[in-house]
Amino acid sequence: MASEAPDRHLMPTYRRHLTLVRGQGSYVEDASGRRYLDWVAGIAVNALGHRHPRVLEALGRAAERFLHVSNLYLTEPQQELAGRLSRLTGLDRVFFANSGAEANEAAIKLARRYFAQQGKSGRVEILAVSHAFHGRTLATLAATDKPAYQQGFGPLPRGFHRIPRSDEPGALLALRRGIGPQTAAVMLEVVQGEAGVHPLDPEYLREVRRLCDRWGALLIVDEVQSGMGRTGPFAAYQRVGIQPDICTLAKALGGGLPLGATCAREAVAQAFQPGSHASTFGGNPVACELALAVLDLLESEGYLGEDGIVARLGAAFGRRLQELKAAGLPITAIRQVGLMIGADVAVPAEAVVRAAEGEGLLVNATGPHTLRLLPPYTTTQQELEEGFAKLEAALRAVAAEPPARDGAPPGAGPAAGPTEGSTPLKERTPRA
Repeated sequence: MASEAPDRHLMPTYRRHLTLVRGQGSYVEDASGRRYLDWVAGIAVNALGHRHPRVLEALGRAAERFLHVSNLYLTEPQQELAGRLSRLTGLDRVFFANSGAEANEAAIKLARRYFAQQGKSGRVEILAVSHAFHGRTLATLAATDKPAYQQGFGPLPRGFHRIPRSDEPGALLALRRGIGPQTAAVMLEVVQGEAGVHPLDPEYLREVRRLCDRWGALLIVDEVQSGMGRTGPFAAYQRVGIQPDICTLAKALGGGLPLGATCAREAVAQAFQPGSHASTFGGNPVACELALAVLDLLESEGYLGEDGIVARLGAAFGRRLQELKAAGLPITAIRQVGLMIGADVAVPAEAVVRAAEGEGLLVNATGPHTLRLLPPYTTTQQELEEGFAKLEAALRAVAAEPPARDGAPPGAGPAAGPTEGSTPLKERTPRA
């Protein structure tokens, strides 16, 4: 009798074949004992690598007190973490959840409730940017511009509309036509991660902020992937000098445990009152203790800022990618902010992912011809050299294969246009 597949009882929501059993620093190990340099980093979760000693110390301390306390009661780690995030984001209050999708869901609810409490219950429109990814709950899926993720889940919540990304024709004009008295919030990623690492233009971001101020709309910035120092400063919006009304965090925040945060300025935060929103596990004391340890490390060890470790390491990654491109490897474009790195390739990206895995390097593909690198901030020079040697070997191996006939041009990203529950803006007269 054939042995049962190890994932036989898991729902088939992922295409997986590699079973990982442990991690340490920048490396993970599979069930056969083979090591891999991990430049996926839990999709930006393991910012300080696997099992950082200070994070493990925090885990031990927290577990000695308790593993869970209901949010009917206060805990010291949750209160301290809220204060730290308030200082780092420039916002006043925090709601804790378990993930980025939940943090974004809370942000959408908060924006709508903010206007409902002012007697403007019809002001519900959420404008999201084309190619955006905000999560997999029904509301965040409506804000997400990826039809494949939405298929079969309709009807999605209404009131979500799309505005062009800053690199698309007529983007600024569309902003001026789109944002108006019906808009509850504009929701955006300063750097779109799932779309293949696309930074939004600073002028575009400043115009969004100006128009939100002009019409009294809220600006929600999704920092789930780009926050926690991934782009250099604590939050990517700090690079361009804008301040959101609401910002969301997750991924690296919990040091490897599930933790999300919705941060808001005081007047907006007051729209949530007892009973209006809640989470059983949000702000779990163990996860909050780990988050405090992560923030301690980011601030005390010099990871943040224009000349911080993340910025310097990011520059080194950028130089090495440019060298590979100049050497004739099939890299057609490089997009990077700090240690959020996207590389378009003239060969199938999934083939490069498989070849890199064969070399002992984990990277991932966000599109048919787009690779994404999210290395840990703790990457050493030796690990950088090792990783690029493996990536070069993978690119050379795939380039030597017969051309794939997948029909997708190099650098193809998610399709733009209308998606279920989220419609493009109708033509409107510019308002400002």
